[in-house]
Amino acid sequence: MLTRRSLLKNGVAAIAASALPLVTSSMARAAGPDLAKHPLIDAHSHIWSPDTDKWPLEKGQTKADLAPPSFTPEELFAVAHPVGVGRVVLIQHHIYHGWNNTYLTDSAAAHPGAFSVVGMIDDQQPHADTKMDALLKKHVRGFRITPFIYKDKWLSSDGMSLMWKHAAKTGQSMCCLIDAEHLEEVGAMCAKHPQTRVVIDHFARIGEDREVRDADVAKLCALAKHKHTYVKISAYYALGKKKPPYLDLVPMIRKVFDAYGPERTMWASDAPYQIQGENTYQASIDLVKEKLDFLTAGDREWLLRKTAEKVFFSA
Repeated sequence: MLTRRSLLKNGVAAIAASALPLVTSSMARAAGPDLAKHPLIDAHSHIWSPDTDKWPLEKGQTKADLAPPSFTPEELFAVAHPVGVGRVVLIQHHIYHGWNNTYLTDSAAAHPGAFSVVGMIDDQQPHADTKMDALLKKHVRGFRITPFIYKDKWLSSDGMSLMWKHAAKTGQSMCCLIDAEHLEEVGAMCAKHPQTRVVIDHFARIGEDREVRDADVAKLCALAKHKHTYVKISAYYALGKKKPPYLDLVPMIRKVFDAYGPERTMWASDAPYQIQGENTYQASIDLVKEKLDFLTAGDREWLLRKTAEKVFFSA
């Protein structure tokens, strides 16, 4: 199966990069977002810098391994501002930066009010709770967790249990990059930690193999019984038919929306991966803005701003 990273590295990156101005972020302090012009929130984007001396890559990677070669805050804003997005939840990219969240926290500090951060902590190392506290002061409002690092031990460590327990106190979210097969495990953790906020990324990647299975959607919807669970409706480029206008995903979106309601669902792009070939940032947001006829104006306000604001930007 082609992964989003292999797609970008094998030619599609050239298409995506050609549409983006290559800008090296100096991390000079910028003005806050103009929420009158750009009121919406993208609940999920990655960024990285071509300045790999200042922000080194993991595992011996070099600038040549970045695909696209640059996606800085300025490049993100270049595609986000035209569609009304002024704030973004930045997601730690373990592939490039491992457990080092510095590029994201530096970006949040340099763009006050524009970014919230979902970081990563190695739960196999001690003192996860004190690390969470320290990162909270740097705009880290959630933590990405995934079985793709520690495999079947991903939820079983003492450190992971501590993270879930401590997150209930700090209000930080446990943000799950998972496949549908892991939803029941997440549900068990939700039952053990009922006050911990949990966010499921990208519909639990249902439809990544082009087939949106009803049984998988049912598992995702069943998780809604835990009142602090949320779902990002995102990454359309990677699901189902994988091309705009993404109408094949509407039945799944409707079921998720009916299960969770507008106050626990949020739109996200998954840029820059959403920006490749015929998939565009605007096509992603247009699905929610224009194609979901079952949404009211109030529903759209929750999906495009208020839910992410509540989860990632509220004190």
